[in-house]
Amino acid sequence: MTRVLNVISDSNIGGAGRVLLNYLRYADREKFETLIAVPRGSQLAAPLRELGGTVYEVDGLAERSYHKDDVKTLEALIDEVKPDIVHTHGSLSGRIAGRRRGRVVIYTRHSAFPVPAKLRYPPGRWVNKIVNEHYADHIIAVSPAAAKNLTDAGISEKKITVMMNGVAPVPRSDAAVCAAKRAEWGIETGDFVLGILARIEPYKGHLHIVEAAELLKAEGRRFKVLIAGEGGYEAELKDEVARRGLENEVRFLGFCSDVAPFLSVLDVQLNASYGTETSSLSILEGMSMGVPAVVSSYGGNPWLIDDGEDGLIFPNRDSVGLKAAVARLMDEPETLARMQKRAVEIFHERFTGEIFARNVERVYSKAMEETRHGR
Repeated sequence: MTRVLNVISDSNIGGAGRVLLNYLRYADREKFETLIAVPRGSQLAAPLRELGGTVYEVDGLAERSYHKDDVKTLEALIDEVKPDIVHTHGSLSGRIAGRRRGRVVIYTRHSAFPVPAKLRYPPGRWVNKIVNEHYADHIIAVSPAAAKNLTDAGISEKKITVMMNGVAPVPRSDAAVCAAKRAEWGIETGDFVLGILARIEPYKGHLHIVEAAELLKAEGRRFKVLIAGEGGYEAELKDEVARRGLENEVRFLGFCSDVAPFLSVLDVQLNASYGTETSSLSILEGMSMGVPAVVSSYGGNPWLIDDGEDGLIFPNRDSVGLKAAVARLMDEPETLARMQKRAVEIFHERFTGEIFARNVERVYSKAMEETRHGR
């Protein structure tokens, strides 16, 4: 039995936490024991325990990659629980503690962002390479975009395994639930329903969705845009919706703890991100129930959606291109129906939780084997 201590600094349930929860659903429990260190009081603790993970709530760690006190805390925990592998999700403190205690260290890169010049060029590039390669035996990148982010900052391709995320399929809500939600959210007969499930921050591209909605309305089209989520840009975005006279077309739903009803009423899911996007779990969840997606060309989106097969890709930050893609699916119901079918097929071919879990465990086994042979 290989004991794996995951270290995650999230206090809430974000993308990295959801990836870990999805892994636990499909982990090979005969070969791997999953331990998790989270900040004390983290919202992740309860669902991780419900899925069979052994959770350690520790002081500090919350919402920060590095602090010297966190390194000491994690070193003590490693000495106590004696893992074979320390697998960190953005925590440099965890990587340092794992290396100091002589463990195999795996690091997952969950995001992609523009690499600053200080990391693209020496000496910052050299320092970044030395630090990241010393404090990780292997790095998992959750999309080719995340891998390119790493190599652009000097990290060797040999250290990296690209591994797309996988999720549990989301069952479609029954007709009664969908009817109730359509009524609650003001969806009328004949409305084409679009939706985005994401934090409301500028880089998620909500403004481009609003701009596209304005263009669709100007053409006299009937539709609703459902915005699920919360964030720092929410108030400003609501002001934009009101200023453009889109209150009837754009609905803010707040945080959705149960995504099934939301996804079940959609004709098309949207992702307009132009920053940090690597492997959208909500896009995958929608695919699992046959919801095609219209996504920006940024980051990992082009590796999730096959343009013209299970959705459409529009040029990054191009509101006119987004509007054109949506309009095409509104005008071509046969194309939409084909994409609905292909979305489910592609999900089962590439993006299930089982596929993802086995890929993670292959990295674990390879890293342990290389350690045993002194490589």
